[in-house]
Parts: sequence; C-alpha cells; structure tokens
Amino acid sequence: MDGFQAGRRRLLGAAAGVTALGASGVSLAAPSTAADWEAVARSYDIAGDFVNLENAYYGIMARPVAEDFKRNIDYLNRYNSMYLRRQFDRAGMEQLRALLAAHTGVAAEELAITRGATESLQNLICNYRLLRRGDTIMYANLDYDAMQYAMNDLAQRNGARVALVKMPEPVNRQAAIDVYEQAMLANPRTRLLLLTHINHRTGFVLPVAEIVKLAKARHIDVIVDVAQSWGQLDYKLPDLGADFIGANLHKWVGAPLGTGFLYIRKERLADIGVERGDEDYPASDIRSRVHSGTVNAAALMTIPAALKLHDDIGVANRGRRLRELRDHWVRQVRGLDGIQVLTPDEAGSYGAVTSFRLRGHTTFEQNVALSNRLFEQYRLFTVARKGPVGGACIRVTPGLFTRESDLEQLVLALKELSRTG
Repeated sequence: MDGFQAGRRRLLGAAAGVTALGASGVSLAAPSTAADWEAVARSYDIAGDFVNLENAYYGIMARPVAEDFKRNIDYLNRYNSMYLRRQFDRAGMEQLRALLAAHTGVAAEELAITRGATESLQNLICNYRLLRRGDTIMYANLDYDAMQYAMNDLAQRNGARVALVKMPEPVNRQAAIDVYEQAMLANPRTRLLLLTHINHRTGFVLPVAEIVKLAKARHIDVIVDVAQSWGQLDYKLPDLGADFIGANLHKWVGAPLGTGFLYIRKERLADIGVERGDEDYPASDIRSRVHSGTVNAAALMTIPAALKLHDDIGVANRGRRLRELRDHWVRQVRGLDGIQVLTPDEAGSYGAVTSFRLRGHTTFEQNVALSNRLFEQYRLFTVARKGPVGGACIRVTPGLFTRESDLEQLVLALKELSRTG
C-alpha cells in the first residue's frame, strides 16, 4: 500500500473499522434499554472519586474515540510533517469537510474547519462586512461572553450601537419569541443579530428558526451559536434558517478538544470578510475565512471516529437519554421550597443542561461558594454561571456516562440545602 493510501486509511479508519463496543463487548449501536445505556456508560473511563455533572464544558471521549486519538498521536508523531504536508493538509482536510457536510446537511464548500465554536463565531462576527455607522447590533444577556465581546468590538469599530435583549424569568418558547420581536420593533436599524441555540447559562433551547424568520423579514442578518446544541439536538443546519453558524465537535459529539467548524451559506460568503488578509485561499473559498496556524492534527484526525460513534448511538437516542437524566433530578427538586429551577420543562425547550438557584443566592460569589460546597461536602462537580436577569445560578449537566444513582446524590444534596440554605 502506497503512502497516500496508508494515510487515507489512517484518517478514515475510524469511520470504517473502529467498533463501538463497551467494556463487555456489548454493542453501543442504537441503545434503548437500561442495559444498553449501562453499556454506553461503561464505555467511558471516568474518575471514580467524584460525580461529574459539568459536561457542558467539553465532552469526555468514549473509549473507542480516545483509543483512536492515541493511535493518531502516535501515527502523527512517527510520520510527522511528511504526512501533514503530503497527505493530511491536502486530501485529509477535504475528506473531513465532506464527512462533516454529510452530517450537517450542507455543501462541503460551505464549511470550514476551526478549533472550536469560539474561533468560528469570532471570525463570523468580527469579519461581518455589512454593518454601517448608525446601525444596531443585537444580542442577549444569556449569549456567550466571548461572543458578546466580539459584538461589542464590531459595534465600536463601525460606529454602531448595541441593543441588549434580556431574557425573562421564567421563560418559555413564546416568551422568547416575543421578547426578540419587541426588541426588533424597538430597534428598527438592527442589522445583525446573535442567537444562541442552547445557552450555556440556563440551558434554555431558543426557538431559533422562528426568530430567524422574524429577523429576515426585517432584513436582519443572524449569526447562530450552536456550541451546546450541535450533537445534542436532532437537526440539520438548514433547519435553523440562518446564513452564518459556528459550532464545535468537542462537546456533544465527543471529539477531542480543539475541533469545530463554521458555516456560511455560499450565496453569503462575500458578506464575511477574509480573515486578517489571508492569501492561502482565494476570497471565493470559505477556507480564507479561517487561518488557525498549525492545528492539533491528531485531534482533527479523530473526528471520523467521534462521528461514527455518534452515529452508532444516534443523535435522537442521545438527546432522549440526556433529557431523561435531566428529568430524573429536576422532577424531584422542582417545587422544593428554596430551590428555583431556571430551565423550563416545556417540550423542546431543554436538553441536558439545566440550572438552579438557591433562594437568596443571587451573586456570582455566592454561587461559586455553593458549587464548592456541593463538591467538598457531596462530591458533586457543578459550575456557577452568571448573567440571568434574576442573578447567578448553578449549572448541572449530566453526560451519557451519568447514572441515575449519581443524580440521586444531587437530589439528596439539594433537599438538604433547601432546608439549611
């Protein structure tokens, strides 16, 4: 076998030959029973001295993916720049784009591979070309901090103003649609809107497609952050209706850290400027909108393995299981005196991520202290988040390796905290 074919097999071997098996040899494909999900849980090598309920940060790789990542590190270390320059940088990246195109429902020419959603969205926002002096840009209090910063920077550089949408508490789909529609009416010169499909603070699933439709009727462009939703919710990119989208693969797809992509509908490519004057690709090529330098190639080489396992489990199955785990603890604590669950139970408005607030604990510092207490006293790892209109909160996010018994520890802790404060 010549070197090119060997390299191609190394890159795509995960998609063809890595078996999605748990520790016991049970198939992980299309899990549906409790035994199936136990096999999935056993396919993750996790620490046993605490309960990890902070999986919205990045997703632990399942064992088949982690093993493929290690093989890729070894292969890359052995074949080094010869492989990168002669095989991966040419055909390898194109194979990845084709693979991602099949999963996302768009053309490969509309995708560029990035190091994650932050890079994707920063490039889309900072290089947006249609903003003029006196225009308005709009984002919400629940959008990701780095994206808010990028929007502020864009406004400052172009002499535009910023309109902030404040998501109400409690919230539901219609309330969210209404607050954005009111904001658009109040700010008729809005040119660019940032939307976050699942926000990282409360886990509320924004009805993006409906809001994009309202925005487009007013000639407002929309950039969508799908960092938390891609791989967790069952959809294709065109379903959202937006022309500009940033995503990652290291949260709910379970690829290694530092993997993501951006999408620009091909008819809109010219409206996003070339990244810092890039000349490696022509301006007609979406790849000129990203210039990451030397990337973690072994991580990118592992994307096929992650996507294969993701397909074996099934995104609909994955999402359903994560909601089941979320419901297991939420239904036992919602209504407890002293506990406020911020994320609604409305169908379609939540996934794995849900946040709560202890009565009287509204500052970020109080919630950091509470998160520390949950860890030190109950061995439950969570994270404090700030930004909601009612104050800071604690975010809880199970993963596919989470068991109901882990969540019973959380329920016990919250019942005790609701009594003692």
